[in-house]
Amino acid sequence: MHTSRIPAFESNTAEGMQAWFAEMARHGLLFHPEDTPKDIVSIETGKPAFTAEGCKELDGIMQQMFSMHGNAVIDACYPVFMRTAGLDAEAQANG
Repeated sequence: MHTSRIPAFESNTAEGMQAWFAEMARHGLLFHPEDTPKDIVSIETGKPAFTAEGCKELDGIMQQMFSMHGNAVIDACYPVFMRTAGLDAEAQANG
């Protein structure tokens, strides 16, 4: 039985996407949505961050998000990405 480290993506809305990215961040799995999961490596080990099965799962989730929301996927990820990096997304957006 395979247990995925990737949280389920259950709500294909802007809020649902942001919640999913936040959950990915809590698990230490956050990545930029324009990056290909198979190309992401662990900083600590230099090895792929995701298994082949995980990449397939993430590719499907990203395809679902982008096909319905286009570049709004990046907008949903941005504040989570900035918080995870220890930056204030609103301050960065307002210059």
